This record gives sequence, C-alpha cells and structure tokens, in this order.
Amino acid sequence: MQKILVSRCLLGQRVRYDGGAHGPFTVLERWQREGRIVPLCPEVAGGLPTPRAPAEIAGGQGAQVLDGLLPVLTVDGEDVTAAFVEGAEQALALVAKYGIRMALLKARSPSCGNRENYDGSFSGTKVAGEGVTAAALRRVGVQVFSEEELPAAEAALRELEV
Repeated sequence: MQKILVSRCLLGQRVRYDGGAHGPFTVLERWQREGRIVPLCPEVAGGLPTPRAPAEIAGGQGAQVLDGLLPVLTVDGEDVTAAFVEGAEQALALVAKYGIRMALLKARSPSCGNRENYDGSFSGTKVAGEGVTAAALRRVGVQVFSEEELPAAEAALRELEV
C-alpha cells in the first residue's frame, strides 16, 4: 500500500505558526483509516515551537533556500533557515524509510507550499514558488499536492497503485 506524506495541520493537528489547524478532510480521514498517512510538520520537526512568528522566503523560492542562496526570515527578522532545512531533511528521511512517492502539503506555506508562496514582504503578496520541504521532495521525484488539489491527489494515488 502506497504511503503518503501529509502535513500534520491538514489532519487537524494544531501545529500551524499561529497554533491553528486545517481539516479534517474526508479523503484524509479515509487515507488515515487505510493506514496510508505518514504525518509531518516540517517546521515543528525542524525545531520550531507552536505558535511561532510567521516566516517567509524572499521571492517564495524554497529551492533557493536549499541551495543556500536565500534565507527564511520571520516577520521579526529572525533567520530560521536552519529549522526549515532540517524539517525538509526529516521529510526526505521519511520518504526513504517508507518509499513515499506522493505528498499532500499545506498550500502557500514557506515549508509546504507547492505552487505559490508569499513573497517575503509579509504583505500577503503571493508569487509562483514553493516551500523548502516541497522543493526538497520534488528534487527526489515525490509528487507534491496541496489540500486545494485533493481530486488530483486521489487520481495520482490511483495511478501509483496500478
């Protein structure tokens, strides 16, 4: 059975930067019953507390963080890059351990965003880009979806199991 890496906040766990959560989602509840889900909050796994100051990547490009070209900064200017990279590394360890080929991550998160992210100005401006963990997962061939793409994620899972 194919395992799926899932952002813990999408499972209703209060790990978001503001102490909040999303979900539950019916599809995720079913996947959980089936034993498919491997939960992870990369930011918490990387050592950040809940709640924590909002963080963004200048330009919203997680791959550039992985390459050491950009930092992840909080709204207060604290550099939290190391925690974000550590969270991504923990995600990669789970991918290797469980043979994960698909992830469902929180949209627009500086760790998990898969299509767009905030631009680093803390103004709510969105740009095309992905979070640090999403970028790391893509680099090793993991398909990354957000909660806004649940039908596509279900279709991809069916394809993986053929």
